[in-house]
Amino acid sequence: MTQYYYISSPRKLPEGDFGAKPISEDKPYIFSNELDFTSLFFENNYDSDEKKRFSYVPSFHYKHQVAVYHNFLPIKSEERGNNPIERKCLKLFYDYISNAVEESGMIEYCTCWNGTEERGNWTRKTLYWGDVESHDDLVLNDREICEIVTWKG
Repeated sequence: MTQYYYISSPRKLPEGDFGAKPISEDKPYIFSNELDFTSLFFENNYDSDEKKRFSYVPSFHYKHQVAVYHNFLPIKSEERGNNPIERKCLKLFYDYISNAVEESGMIEYCTCWNGTEERGNWTRKTLYWGDVESHDDLVLNDREICEIVTWKG
């Protein structure tokens, strides 16, 4: 099974590949090293065959959702520390979350094993975006939902 992170927002979320650095625009599939190849792909929750949105995580409150996974996008207590690929994945994730929060003022995100999204027993927490100091602050426990807001309530 695969550990996914899911993000939910009241506003549309960007989709696609973020972070890859090919050696040139003329050679988009050639990379200098593994770190330059490392990227995160965010997939939205729109089914083009059925022409409708579905919910990755039924516990989410917002209709716009994306899913992302990478073997080096950790969960709490499984961080690898100074691994450069993990650091890059966390930085890309942080940048994506930062842009989403700036765009909408609030988001929800969570992590769980693929196929367990509909189970109950989620742990919830709320973070004020101004209190998030680094990408490490965004790492969650399995089955944890975090709401990030731009105001303290």
